[in-house]
Amino acid sequence: MSTTHTADGAAAGGTADGAAAAWRRVRALARAELTLLVRNRTALFTALLMPFLMVFFMRSSVGEMNLGDTGLSVTGLVMTSGIAMVLIFVVYTNLIPTYVARREELVLKRLRTGEVRDWEILAGTALPAVVLAVAQCALLVAAGATLLDVAPPERIDLLLAGVLLGVVLMALTAAVTAVITRTAESAQITALPLLLVSFVGSGVFVPLEVMPDGLADVLRILPMTPVVDLVRYGWLGGGGSGDVLRALAVAVVWVAASVFAVRRWFRWEPRR
Repeated sequence: MSTTHTADGAAAGGTADGAAAAWRRVRALARAELTLLVRNRTALFTALLMPFLMVFFMRSSVGEMNLGDTGLSVTGLVMTSGIAMVLIFVVYTNLIPTYVARREELVLKRLRTGEVRDWEILAGTALPAVVLAVAQCALLVAAGATLLDVAPPERIDLLLAGVLLGVVLMALTAAVTAVITRTAESAQITALPLLLVSFVGSGVFVPLEVMPDGLADVLRILPMTPVVDLVRYGWLGGGGSGDVLRALAVAVVWVAASVFAVRRWFRWEPRR
């Protein structure tokens, strides 16, 4: 009996030690990436200022939109769309050139020769952008509630689910997009399809509620649509249990598909 307990304790201790070691490696990689991000003025501008500039641009462009039948106000639309823009600009568009640059500089290949596991490399590289995006989302929620007369979140659990699923999905999608991106400079081009599709078809600039029902149902299967829906359900309310479950299911399916694509096709060294 004591032997069994000892073995179980050793296994649990080994698991805990392994998790702690993995977290230390991820933090070390994240610190290095944060240093490089701070030194890169273009990436820093994209991460810190671009989402907020897009929010101001969107507010001026949708001010005349008729939202009477959607249950949304202009301010509510702008602020919830702002969270989607943070996820896209801070996580997605920043991580594509980062992954590509590390691959082309053979950094990823060298890291894989050590004890760092593949998921730790990807997570450590993405962690600064993810933390920054979450902080900016929190800032948007606080600003909306205190300065712009937007009601506090009605269901914080759905809002958090939308943000967390969004950062995971955007980080994974960035890794997938890096597969077809040959240089860090060309990342601006390869990021455009998802960027434009999300802005036009995922309810960021134009709510799906103003579109024909058949078209809206098709657009709800796009990668960013369930994230936008969950953020709006969590912050502004609305959406029945069926709508919430559908958004969660679509988001989880996209995350699972992205994980499969990364494991199957992600390249760790340049193509020669």
